[in-house]
Amino acid sequence: MEAIRHIDEIRQTVDKLKKQGKTVGFVPTMGALHEGHLSLFRLAQQRADEVIVSIYVNPEQFGPGEDFDEYPRSLDEDLALCSEEGIAAVFVPTDDVMYPGKRFLRIEVDELNDHMDGKSRPGFFEGILLVVNKLFNIVKPDIAVFGQKDIQQFRILEQMVTEFNHDVELIMGPIKRANDGLAMSSRNAYLKEDQRRRAPGLYRSLRYVKQQILDGATNIGLLLDHQKKELEAKGFEIDYLEVFSFDRVAPAGEVTSGNKYILAGAVYLGETRLIDNLIVET
Repeated sequence: MEAIRHIDEIRQTVDKLKKQGKTVGFVPTMGALHEGHLSLFRLAQQRADEVIVSIYVNPEQFGPGEDFDEYPRSLDEDLALCSEEGIAAVFVPTDDVMYPGKRFLRIEVDELNDHMDGKSRPGFFEGILLVVNKLFNIVKPDIAVFGQKDIQQFRILEQMVTEFNHDVELIMGPIKRANDGLAMSSRNAYLKEDQRRRAPGLYRSLRYVKQQILDGATNIGLLLDHQKKELEAKGFEIDYLEVFSFDRVAPAGEVTSGNKYILAGAVYLGETRLIDNLIVET
């Protein structure tokens, strides 16, 4: 397995695979790999002949005061995992490779980032669109796999693929969870022992609300308020806990039959921000 740092080299690697008649899957990551990432690698391997992974902590998606400097980095261990998983090549660019010189252009997002993480983290999705747009242009994969845990990211990238005419199929991999239900995340490493024990509470709240909706509950606002209070009593600080429309990623207001929704939450335990979601189809 090759660890490739330069754009021309990763392009040559992909071109070689395609000339052999192979389809190429792609999984972009920021490293600190865990079982959630590996599940995406395996899903990509089911859908493509060879898989390329990128490892790059993208500074453009971190706002002022966020954890760019502290974000866990473990490149040697990550490369070993990629090799064990049969990844064809890993693209590990530097900032100078991804963002050489002054930039005169930028990408804006309208409406799809008004809520959820887009509201809480201004500039976050613009930074993601910038780097993924560049990575798609560099790697030119046939398919790309992203996790459901970052479901708003997936919806915005779907729109980018459509509006920018990228010739790539996006696939959303299911959330990989620990035995107690906590959604796997590189940032879980920040949790202290007692926080880690409490952390699955968000998932349990989401699961309870989803079941109530499927059982016919109509006063969703009251249901969510009750769960917010339950979480706050357990030491969680609520960023959001809401039902959103799947297509526009906007608060649903009410849930009606025959539609698809995102039931999502973001909370803090101490300094650690946790996100999770469930898809609800009525």
